[in-house]
Amino acid sequence: MTECADGDRLLFHLSDIHFGLADERALDWVAAEIERRRPDAVTITGDLTMRARHHEFAAASEWIRALNVPVTVEVGNHDMPYFNPVERFVAPYRRFRAIEELVEREIDLPGVAIVPLKTAARAQWRLNWSKGWITGHALETCLAAIDALPAGTRALVACHHPLVEVGTRGTALTRGGNKALAELAKRGVLAVMSGHVHDAFDLMQDTPEGPVRMIGAGTLSQRLRSTPPSFNELHLSGGGIRVVVRNLEDVPSADMMIPDVPENAMPPREEGEPVAPVNRVPAEDPPVH
Repeated sequence: MTECADGDRLLFHLSDIHFGLADERALDWVAAEIERRRPDAVTITGDLTMRARHHEFAAASEWIRALNVPVTVEVGNHDMPYFNPVERFVAPYRRFRAIEELVEREIDLPGVAIVPLKTAARAQWRLNWSKGWITGHALETCLAAIDALPAGTRALVACHHPLVEVGTRGTALTRGGNKALAELAKRGVLAVMSGHVHDAFDLMQDTPEGPVRMIGAGTLSQRLRSTPPSFNELHLSGGGIRVVVRNLEDVPSADMMIPDVPENAMPPREEGEPVAPVNRVPAEDPPVH
């Protein structure tokens, strides 16, 4: 593991790798960085695959197994069976079998714990099932895990969808997000880590119970929004977090972050949609197959 001062921790936050449309050069670079830096843990906040195909999960599992550091993996909307509706409803996580012990896994480190919060749903009472939904059971499970932490241990919550319910263009990005954020604020969580929108961000979200920090990771796929492929380094020290957005082009972190959470991961085409200062918006919409 990374050598650091007592109480300091280094975490890598990856998201939206989309095996099937992954950026292979970026993946090789990230794997080499993990081998070189030896972070205390790696959090992957969903969308391992593009269409939840068997060969995509096989490639994802092989890559993750080779990392040789503690890893926790959240389930994203792209990781639900896409072409097999029966399997989606009956056994939606069956294709994670090769890494099932890593799925929604809590990682406990001295002074900090990574606690999962499930936001991906196999079905919803709305047409767009790609968006997030925090069920009562999912929230209770997360809160119980936080409440059970030893005294003095702070929680970092890991989920796929940003916990944004209002303020986006269109319908709520994550149903139940407001309630979840308020409950997490009560518990003084360090931050909520997520993905889904393919651009990095580091924002404070106000709730009736106080503010909650939301940290989003970009993508390591070919499906770019307004930034090149990236992942987050989280440096934990003295009860705080410093976020460094790592990318192959050495673009500064501030230029890689969007100022607000967009409705989806599509490139911004309308006026007012959040765009990172680096402004690497692709000329055409990214591939989907």
